[in-house]
Amino acid sequence: MKVLVVGGTGFVGTLLCRELRRREHDVTSLSRSPGEADLPEGVTEATGDVTDYDSIAGAFAGMDAAINLVALSPLFKPSGGNGMHDEVHRRGTEHCVEAAEEHGVDRFVQMSALGADPDGDTAYIRSKGRAESTVRESSLDWTIFRPSVVFGEGGEFVEFTRLLAPPYVTPLPGGGKTRFQPIWIGDVVEMLAASLESEEHVGETYDIGGPEVLTLADVARLAHGARGRSVNVIPVPMALAGVGLSVAGKIPGFPMGGDQYRSLQFDNTTADNDVDAFGVSEGDLRTLGEYLSTAGS
Repeated sequence: MKVLVVGGTGFVGTLLCRELRRREHDVTSLSRSPGEADLPEGVTEATGDVTDYDSIAGAFAGMDAAINLVALSPLFKPSGGNGMHDEVHRRGTEHCVEAAEEHGVDRFVQMSALGADPDGDTAYIRSKGRAESTVRESSLDWTIFRPSVVFGEGGEFVEFTRLLAPPYVTPLPGGGKTRFQPIWIGDVVEMLAASLESEEHVGETYDIGGPEVLTLADVARLAHGARGRSVNVIPVPMALAGVGLSVAGKIPGFPMGGDQYRSLQFDNTTADNDVDAFGVSEGDLRTLGEYLSTAGS
């Protein structure tokens, strides 16, 4: 297949391009900054910004499938404010869907997020939910993925945890009880690629997570433990943490704010893990601890 990877030079995109080439697909990576990623031989690069329709439309011509991976991180306050989530996720997806429809692209895969909801509690979750609505209402043969937090080389989750939860004496909002289901990037890209290769995935939304449910405190212990550092959690009342992050978020350059506090108030886990749709069980997936033990982190 001729596959366009929108956001092909990012954390997920780079490895997905590699996986698609391994499966012998003809791959084009579309990004704002081509040439910056270590893409495999044979990947064509195109330049475009999903917030500018005219800059991306031509890249969809002649494609059999498109995978939209473009996303801002939910872990940090975006440059330009929380309104950028809607600009990039909702409007950017609208542009991708329009371009795919205009050029007769058969398949469209959307990378969303676990808990995506047009009426959700954070700007990130709301924008992801509205983007999903755009995809579902389209004429395309679509598939939507909603992963929990994704970890791996080049990812932000482990480093974000180390920033939020310093070692030794570790104050954590709510005692670090927020739960996650981290999934390894290598497992994610295999599922994304496989979704293109069978019609059974058309019209499906997949909630996917890793093999373990870990609290934020668990993740902090694993992340710092990989560097030989201990973690002694000091619970910080959620209300106090909310005031602190909301106030600090108004300081220019401070990386977190109210949205990050609100995201810690709900778990990021699957009710039913849909990885079995791809012929694997949770036990087949890589754990965060296994990754950290071999990643030199």
